[in-house]
Amino acid sequence: MPATSLTTVPLGSTGLDITRVGLGAWAIGGPWAFGWGPQDDDESVRTIHHAVTQGITWVDTAPAYGLGHGEEVVGRAVRELPEADRPLVFTKCGMTWEEGGDPMDGVKRDASQITREVEDSLRRLGTDVIDLYQLHQPPVDGTTLEEAWTTMVGLRDAGKVRFIGISNHQAEHLERIEPIGHVDTLQPPLSLVNRSILDATMHWCAEHGTGAIVYSPMQAGILTGRWDEARRDALAPDDWRRRSSEYASPAFERNLELVARLQPLAEEVGCSMAELAIAWTLHQEGVSGAIVGARSPDQVDGWVRAGEVSLAPELLERIAAAIGESGAGTGPVVAQP
Repeated sequence: MPATSLTTVPLGSTGLDITRVGLGAWAIGGPWAFGWGPQDDDESVRTIHHAVTQGITWVDTAPAYGLGHGEEVVGRAVRELPEADRPLVFTKCGMTWEEGGDPMDGVKRDASQITREVEDSLRRLGTDVIDLYQLHQPPVDGTTLEEAWTTMVGLRDAGKVRFIGISNHQAEHLERIEPIGHVDTLQPPLSLVNRSILDATMHWCAEHGTGAIVYSPMQAGILTGRWDEARRDALAPDDWRRRSSEYASPAFERNLELVARLQPLAEEVGCSMAELAIAWTLHQEGVSGAIVGARSPDQVDGWVRAGEVSLAPELLERIAAAIGESGAGTGPVVAQP
């Protein structure tokens, strides 16, 4: 049984109640084209179990994370828990690779394979039904979004998956496919640095009962308050962040300036810098939850209470001012309580 309880909210109109934060398994997948460097599977399992013990009710993964390995690790961790304690598992589709290929190459968008992919994910996760199945990226293989979504609706109707959503899409995409079948969820990136989704997309979700679960709220870790040039330069050679523009000059310095301006606000609230960054995303219109990555139990402890942090309108205004003064990131700077 979880040792603690966390605040839960409805996930759109699904009928599911989820904690404001969920565990993201991107780094748990280990090496691949967008991996975070080496990762120990036993440590990953301990991390998932610890997150559940702390009250987390959902885990988000994808076949692309480690080319199937992330799902296998999540499946192992969930199966080792008593059935009553098992978290909801969310995964994705629409990105494929050649079996036996180089994990650092070969991942491509391929929405034509969704029907095969769901069977592979069910096998790797060791389950009969997936709680939430999401189209990972807009198709680029000649499959139209409408065709892909029709397949997704069919999987939901057949009971292979309970709910369906899309990731990395915008309002125009949601509007196109909603008539085919209700879009249960949207998974976009959102952080104090990447604010581009704070437009008509989030308003659309709020109006249509589509639950938004945002990812990378700490901007791949840079908003934790633990970074400097020395740590950045010591990243593993196969850590994708070496290629990230947010970890390169001049964006890196601007991001650190933003963190420096926000640290005193976190101290005022009585939370960590990581929790402040995550809490900010949870105060945006339409956001049900935030996906937060962790590679070890102690990393979970650094953000697990973020959903319990309340940011007053006056503090949100000060955060907006800090964003503007630092020049960090892109997108609207005015937070929506």
